[in-house]
Amino acid sequence: MGFNRPSKIQENALPLMLAEPPQNLIAQSQSGTGKTAAFVLAMLSQVEPANRYPQCLCLSPTYELALQTGKVIEQMGKFYPELKLAYAVRGNKLERGQKISEHIVIGTPGTVLDWCAKLKFIDPKKIKVFVLDEADVMIATQGHQDQSIRIQRMLPRNCQMLLFSATFEDSVWKFAQKVVPDPNIIKLKREEETLDTIKQYYVLCNNRDEKFQALCNLYGAITIAQAMIFCHTRKTASWLAAELSKEGHQVALLSGEMMVEQRAAVIERFREGKEKVLVTTNVCARGIDVEQVSVVINFDLPVDKDGNPDNETYLHRIGRTGRFGKRGLAVNMVDSKHSMNILNRIQEHFNKKIERLDTDDLDEIEKITN
Repeated sequence: MGFNRPSKIQENALPLMLAEPPQNLIAQSQSGTGKTAAFVLAMLSQVEPANRYPQCLCLSPTYELALQTGKVIEQMGKFYPELKLAYAVRGNKLERGQKISEHIVIGTPGTVLDWCAKLKFIDPKKIKVFVLDEADVMIATQGHQDQSIRIQRMLPRNCQMLLFSATFEDSVWKFAQKVVPDPNIIKLKREEETLDTIKQYYVLCNNRDEKFQALCNLYGAITIAQAMIFCHTRKTASWLAAELSKEGHQVALLSGEMMVEQRAAVIERFREGKEKVLVTTNVCARGIDVEQVSVVINFDLPVDKDGNPDNETYLHRIGRTGRFGKRGLAVNMVDSKHSMNILNRIQEHFNKKIERLDTDDLDEIEKITN
């Protein structure tokens, strides 16, 4: 998996997850720290391949994340040829009345609940390990919270419960402690949250066109492996993707109104390097893991529906770069007093200075990337 030694979360979590008897866990762990490898190992260690029914259940907030975790299971389980994996996601149609024989089921809450309760594809009483990944998203997504709780309540008392999240607001902690009985808790200090391997900068502009110009200067001056650019609305994302294409860049566009299959295809192409730039709205802020991403650009800073800084989304967005301890670069575009205020509040929240960058000065740009 590319780890020479365990990451911090693996070092802390694995002894608990692999203990006898297995321990329950609530862990704060950012994306890119190897948490998926950790909980996949916990699931693999509990599977008895001779028993042809689901023994481990992993909930993901989105289709993409479910597929990605599945890839890790396949990769880590490749010397375990009898291991079988099923995806409980929208569009995966099974015959009514059949029972699933796969050992690990990974899926989104609505479909998993249907498979357990309504369609009875899965016998929840036989589940030994239950993983709730990106728990903060689950809880924030209308419906997912109730579905997750209903699934958890069908599981046996001695089922191992593992809950992971990159960010924990107080409401998430309360929920987590309801769902996970007698947990061991691994929690980060807030300063530790902003990934230390990522250099953060901002660029001052007056309007959207200046932001676009700054982006082109940046892109021209840096030899970027791959970049992700986040926009606040689908409209801005579409406009930006079109403008970048006109400049001759190979651009992929990802947004929430696409069909699930379309989104998966776009991410696959980007992962294979067919496009060098991915322009997206928040749909992609979490968990999408493309190792070559060296730069994340916030074309618009993340704000919540009331216009306040969305610190969690900021953390998730910049976490697309600097993964697995590599160095990464995050650049924030500021185009008004309001967005400068948002940036200042993000700096205060994480207690981390974000330096100004002059994109008209090519030497300066080159300096930050070395």
